[in-house]
Amino acid sequence: MKLNDVRDNPGATRDRKRVGRGVGSGTGKTSGSGHKGQKSRSGVSINGFEGGQMPIHRRLPKRGFTNIFRKNYVEVNLGRVQAAIDMGRLDAGKPVDVPALVSAGVISKERDGVRILAKGQLKAKKLEIHAVGASKAAIAAVEAAGGKIVTPTVTAE
Repeated sequence: MKLNDVRDNPGATRDRKRVGRGVGSGTGKTSGSGHKGQKSRSGVSINGFEGGQMPIHRRLPKRGFTNIFRKNYVEVNLGRVQAAIDMGRLDAGKPVDVPALVSAGVISKERDGVRILAKGQLKAKKLEIHAVGASKAAIAAVEAAGGKIVTPTVTAE
């Protein structure tokens, strides 16, 4: 394949509609906007307007709320950690922490911390994983393989 052979898939692009180019074009004169009125002008903004009737987004009740202090954790499965070890991106002898996971390409951003989940097989022995949290099944799987998961302890003052 050569650079001059590269083409878009058939139907991937459309020609733009040339409006206001005579009656014979089908989009001449009013350019497909009809006659007069708000919709024929530029800058029209009437999404949600229902002709004076109370709009549906104001008629329906609002439910719930969004917690702005919610933590956004990155979830990492044990199978992904094992795959990174198998590819040589992670060293099983060193502690597996957030910077190690980012440099290995297992995760792209730290966010509010890493949470370990149990999907996948873990074959690495004596693996020490530092994370904000982990599921019970993940902790059991790592300990069964001879390793441990280190999570920060919360102290009550």
